[in-house]
Amino acid sequence: MDCVTILAQAVENSGSQAQEGIVPIDLIWQHITSLGLLEALTFISFGTVCLFYGWRVFKVLVTISFALLGLLVGVWVNRLLVEGNVIWLAIITTGLFAFLSVSLMRWGVSVLGAAAGGILTGGAWLAAGLPEQYIWAGGLIGFIAGFLISFVIFRAAVMLFTSMGGSALMVVGILAVLYQYMGASQKLEELVFSQHWFLPAVLLAPVAAGIILQNKFIKGARDWDI
Repeated sequence: MDCVTILAQAVENSGSQAQEGIVPIDLIWQHITSLGLLEALTFISFGTVCLFYGWRVFKVLVTISFALLGLLVGVWVNRLLVEGNVIWLAIITTGLFAFLSVSLMRWGVSVLGAAAGGILTGGAWLAAGLPEQYIWAGGLIGFIAGFLISFVIFRAAVMLFTSMGGSALMVVGILAVLYQYMGASQKLEELVFSQHWFLPAVLLAPVAAGIILQNKFIKGARDWDI
């Protein structure tokens, strides 16, 4: 039985079987709606810069992303191994990951491009109404493609991960403002929880716009390089 047949059967069975949710929509929505006004506006501002001008500051964004990853790793390892002293282990891993990202910038872009590609195709999978329990299959396609494309067209990986990150920040901020301060809470909740395509669509649409505009800006910048 080939992969096409398996996928076709999964789609057919998804309509008749109740499936456990894989994507934590409740948790995501809880974080979005808990943002304060200042935080939401900061997200919108920083996200807009990343979305349209990320190609100019991508080195800084790579370093920040890996520093945050190092912080999470340090806290996680500390909880597994010892009690207390979280701050020292977190500082060490944050500095280490930041240093490695600077030294291995192209690989850092490749990893972030792969992650952005996985989110892109995973979101498209979810928006298309395909079985949620197989979203990893859609995400894996984008992850591999995003990683490989960085070695063929480096700037494509830069545009992909900066547009994805900027879109996520901007969309989260806009949804928080609309929910808390624009009187659209009921309508937004209805869309988020009853329309599976809504969140992926509002995330991916700005990504497409960001990639198009960044590509135009990069062509006009002769001094752009890693």
